[in-house]
Formats: sequence, structure tokens, C-alpha cells
Amino acid sequence: MQQHERGGHAMPDSEQQEIARLRSEPAATPTTPSSAGVMSQNVVSKHPEATIPESDISLADIERKQSNPVKWTVSIVLVLAALIAPFWVGRSFAVHSTARVIEQLGRFTSYGIALVSWGVTTMIFVSLIMMIVDNRRMPWFGSFIVFLSLEQFIGGLSLFKLNFWSSTYVIYGSHAYVANAANLGIIASALALAVFAIVWVGLLIMIRKDSPLNVLTHVWVSFIMFLVFELAALAILFCGGFMAVA
Repeated sequence: MQQHERGGHAMPDSEQQEIARLRSEPAATPTTPSSAGVMSQNVVSKHPEATIPESDISLADIERKQSNPVKWTVSIVLVLAALIAPFWVGRSFAVHSTARVIEQLGRFTSYGIALVSWGVTTMIFVSLIMMIVDNRRMPWFGSFIVFLSLEQFIGGLSLFKLNFWSSTYVIYGSHAYVANAANLGIIASALALAVFAIVWVGLLIMIRKDSPLNVLTHVWVSFIMFLVFELAALAILFCGGFMAVA
């Protein structure tokens, strides 16, 4: 530039300012370091504004908060209470107040008693399924506890076990059909659930995802299919001659 000035050809001020601006800009950082030393000198670019707030909470802390152990503990206690207490109360009534139980339940037919026990047991399974598919879990959990308590109370009254025929006859004598019918209703509902579970798992394994039959594995279709299995079990119980031997 000095030579240009000596020669009488001075550079315009605008060009001088442009040259000065270009010289003041920082040199571009190489994208691929040529050595470990150059890599250590590279400055990692940062977002001008942080989008994720800083936090001292770890992933374990988040999972611990979401687990809610108090809620799980209360739920387990309620389930255990519903399993044990009603069955013990029903069994106590059957053993110590047999005549009163016969008097109260003798007003119903064996078909009516079996229908009640089947319906209560089926509603336990319905509540469990709805707890899985519905977001409102607490109402369905309450329904599950209520029907589980009723089923256990009926099981206690009917002295429910795998070989119940002899025990019901010992306690109720000629009125053992009352307890036998209740037990058959519980067994029919439980067997229907078992058969449905086997069929449903088989459909999951055998049906391809692109098959039109894959609709059978959808949530609500599977739920309707479960109810069909339960109604079929009730029909078999009533029409298959099982009530005649109750």
C-alpha cells in the first residue's frame, strides 16, 4: 500500500476498510484435525442458547419418583386382604352357621347361584383387563378389589377347593348343591379365561402382521372374544348336564 501511495495511486478508503474487515475475521477452524495436537486445540461449537435446563437429578432418581412404592405397597396389601379375609369369613359362616346359610341360599336355584358366582368371577377378569387397556386404572382397581372380595367370600361359603364334592357334602348334607353350584360357576369362568389365553397366544404366534386376521389380536376385539368365551362356558355349564350332578 505504501508503494501505491508513493506512486501516486492511493487506494480508496472503502477498499481499505474492506481489507481491514477481512483481516479482522477469525480464521476458519478445520473440520478434520490432522493430528492429536490440532484436535485438542479445536473448540467445540455450542448452541447460543441452552434448550435443556441443567439438573442434578439422575435417571435413577426420576425412575424412583415414578415408581411410587407407597402406592404399590397399599395395592398389594389390599389384594392380600381381599384374598384372605373374605374367604375366612365365608368359611366361618359355612362351618359355624350352616343352617343359616342353607336358609338364605335355599331360596335360589342351583342355576341362579352358579350364575352369580360365574358373573362375579368374570368381573374380576374384566377389571384386570380394563386396568391394562384403560387409562383410568384406579376405578378398575377398586372394581377388582370388590369383585375379588365377593368371589373369595362365595368360595369360603362353598368350601372351594379342587376336590370340593366331599367337603360340601360333609358340611351341607343334602343341601350341598348350593355350594357345588357356586363352585361350578367359579370353575367355568376360570376355565374360559384359560382357554381364551391359550387361543389368544396361539393367534399372536401364528397370524402374520400383514394378515387380515391380525384384527383378532387387537385390544377391543380380543376383549369381545374373551366375553364370547365366557358366555360359551356358561352355556356349556347350563346345557352340558353339569348342573344335574351339582
